[in-house]
Amino acid sequence: MKEETKIIQNILSDPLTGSISTPIYQTSTFVQKSPGVHKGFDYTRTNNPTRKILEDLITNLEYGYSSLAFSSGLAAIDSIFKILKYGDEIIAVDDIYGGTFRLLHLYKELGIQIKFVDTTDIHKIISSISVKTKLIWLESPTNPTLKISDIKEISKKSKKINQDILLVVDNTFASPVIQNPLQLGSDIVIHSATKYLSGHSDVLAGLVTVKHKKLYENLKYIQNATGGVLSPMDSWLVIRGIQTLFLRIKKQSHNAFQIATFLDKKRSSIIDIVYYPGLSYHKNHLVALKQQRYFGGIVSFSLKNDSINAAKKIVESTKIFKLAESLGGTKSLICHPATMTHKSIPSKIRISSGIKDSLIRLSLGIENVSDLIKDLEDSFLQLK
Repeated sequence: MKEETKIIQNILSDPLTGSISTPIYQTSTFVQKSPGVHKGFDYTRTNNPTRKILEDLITNLEYGYSSLAFSSGLAAIDSIFKILKYGDEIIAVDDIYGGTFRLLHLYKELGIQIKFVDTTDIHKIISSISVKTKLIWLESPTNPTLKISDIKEISKKSKKINQDILLVVDNTFASPVIQNPLQLGSDIVIHSATKYLSGHSDVLAGLVTVKHKKLYENLKYIQNATGGVLSPMDSWLVIRGIQTLFLRIKKQSHNAFQIATFLDKKRSSIIDIVYYPGLSYHKNHLVALKQQRYFGGIVSFSLKNDSINAAKKIVESTKIFKLAESLGGTKSLICHPATMTHKSIPSKIRISSGIKDSLIRLSLGIENVSDLIKDLEDSFLQLK
């Protein structure tokens, strides 16, 4: 089946009643025939039928062994870091999401060593690997400068050094519609399902899909022990959102390309840099062409007047683009990472990774692109 058919057909009708919509099993516990004898479900923290449908769905979309659904994207990320032990080392992308950076800082205080590198340069990754390296953490595309890492090559070369190094890819910005990291050589793929998978800015959720049984059993134990599971209602909301994932990604990617092209024409006057892997001069454009089906729905840009005040004039004046954190929903959003999503990162580190004071991130929705362009045009008048 083609991808858009596969997404719909993998959401099965209810075998008990024939309901075309997935039932919401809003229950905390399940009746047992005898102690320990049940129908596969005993307590919702451990297993829930609605959550399992979602987990099976993302497993099929990511071509994995099995999946786990968490109460947020960060809860999903946290479960992966809990695999590690005192003294272990993580090599992480330098242009990292602020929430993940904050979480890594907590683990650093617990004895986990962190090395931040530009993962678009494979040589920097390989030269950073030591006997303590247990995990390589990628975001591709990254948030918010949209760097693209060559997942297949990183997997191939790192596994040659040490087969046991886990390669983890945060696939939130791409979604399974754009790329499948497990097929490119990663061991684990994660999603903040809050974003594109749910697609309507109405739920917090995280998903982890793994390649091997042993990894699944380890993470399943951690999830059950720590309890950060996704509720039945929120599981249903993500299932509902995934049904239109293909349509939304296609439209959002189209809008993003048009917006990036429009912004690129402003580079001689107002704009300094446009970050979008679909532009031919983007430094990772060829890698994006190789491993992605679309270029995605996020565009970032910095201003020639590289100041927080200049950026604020833009983000506070748009009408259609709503000033808010998060991304991937049907409504277009505008965000100032330096004072919002990446505020927790020290300015020196933030700027060195490319997140300037004036950098603005756009999450394209499904509105008419001409209205979005007009909204940005009007906002740029604030700088004159």
